[in-house]
Amino acid sequence: MSQVTEYSDKVMDHFSNPRNVGEIENASGVGTVGNAKCGDIMRMYLDIDDDRIVRDAKFKTFGCGAAIATSSMATELVKGKSIEDAMTVTNKAVMEALDGLPPVKVHCSLLAEQAIHAALWDYAQKENIVIDGLKPPVNDIEETEEYYQMPGE
Repeated sequence: MSQVTEYSDKVMDHFSNPRNVGEIENASGVGTVGNAKCGDIMRMYLDIDDDRIVRDAKFKTFGCGAAIATSSMATELVKGKSIEDAMTVTNKAVMEALDGLPPVKVHCSLLAEQAIHAALWDYAQKENIVIDGLKPPVNDIEETEEYYQMPGE
């Protein structure tokens, strides 16, 4: 099986020209996740309107180029979506949108997925609602089973 050994043009573009960097003041939901092993920390901000549509998404990430690129792509993928559709943005969707990641950087896409979920969890807590399938966020993605799975497993 051939493995991606270098970054795709899309990864390089989102790293060099990240979209939606920054904070949203009075965000509807804010989620922070990290990976103690690699040191990446990702914070996702969501602005969700009364119709439960993600109006805006921004991020702040401390980490490698892949972490920045996956954060950038994740914000692009959730903007304009309902909260239910935002829930379906998986690490695999982020990787596919970026035309793949090297195996050692798959955890970055998991951070992006978990950051979206953590921000949605914060929103759900503030609004006192339940979002089907949403689980409480973890502090470190190494605590999740998905961290140990490679795409396709």
